Amino acid sequence: MAAISASMVAELRAKTDAPMMECKKALTEADGNMEKAEELLRIKLGNKAGKAASRVTAEGVVTAFIDGGTGALLETNCETDFVTKNDSFLAMAKAAAQLIAKHNPADVAALGALHYSQDSFGPTLEDVRRGLIGKIGENMSFRRFKHFSGSGKLAPYLHGTRIGVVVEFEGDEAAAKDVAMHVAAMKPVALTSADVAPELVAKERAVASGKADEDRKVAEAAGKPAQSAEILAKRIEGGVQKFLKEVSLFNQPFVKNDKQTVEQMLKGAGTTVKAFTLYVVGEGIEKKVDDFAAEVAAQVAAAKGGSEPSKQPA
Repeated sequence: MAAISASMVAELRAKTDAPMMECKKALTEADGNMEKAEELLRIKLGNKAGKAASRVTAEGVVTAFIDGGTGALLETNCETDFVTKNDSFLAMAKAAAQLIAKHNPADVAALGALHYSQDSFGPTLEDVRRGLIGKIGENMSFRRFKHFSGSGKLAPYLHGTRIGVVVEFEGDEAAAKDVAMHVAAMKPVALTSADVAPELVAKERAVASGKADEDRKVAEAAGKPAQSAEILAKRIEGGVQKFLKEVSLFNQPFVKNDKQTVEQMLKGAGTTVKAFTLYVVGEGIEKKVDDFAAEVAAQVAAAKGGSEPSKQPA
């Protein structure tokens, strides 16, 4: 059985907003597996425990560059929010997006090899990155990028520096721009329900099944008649279909007019969206969280006792 530390409980609570004791129970049941514990909380507590996507912690910026039908979207990471406001860091991130649009590098290594000079560093982008690390005193890296080219049109949208969207479309530019803003706000995972990744569907079906089973146990404990297998199966499938509508762009209510779906808005505007790319800074990255209170307490104890502070569980 894995040891469940206070920092693990705090991390799960930050991700889900679930009560602390429920987080501890879920982690214990999941034997310390954070992802499994989060799934268990969703089963027990419903969607209010599914806020992991809004609690990303790594820092950085998203930059975009569009030139006609060619463009790029790039996420550049750093260690602290302070650096995201540094002019040199921002200049490098913006220049890197332009280099991607112009040269279409195969990967991050190829991007770093492109010719670029800044702040007396160069002659490559990688040289500039390394130089700024030394100058600013903080690590930074190019995490991911997407190059766009072809006969279609591109509609970019940056929400501050932390969220970036590029929509590939044909038709009305204003409608496409509205869709890009919608994507930034609602964060769909696919264009249509049929496009949602099978692993996401399977995970949601497991959650719906677990929730139905949990409800069955509650009903049995209260002496209520159990629902038939057929009804439970319909409940599970209904939960999956609801999820698919919530995460597919065309099925989502349009943010500027929730009386119609995005698909209906686009049809009315004579516009076709072929694809979209959404980057949220730090999405999927776990950032180390130091237990500052425990660290201070240990240092105080060491100062009083004249001994080395005992190490606390991470």
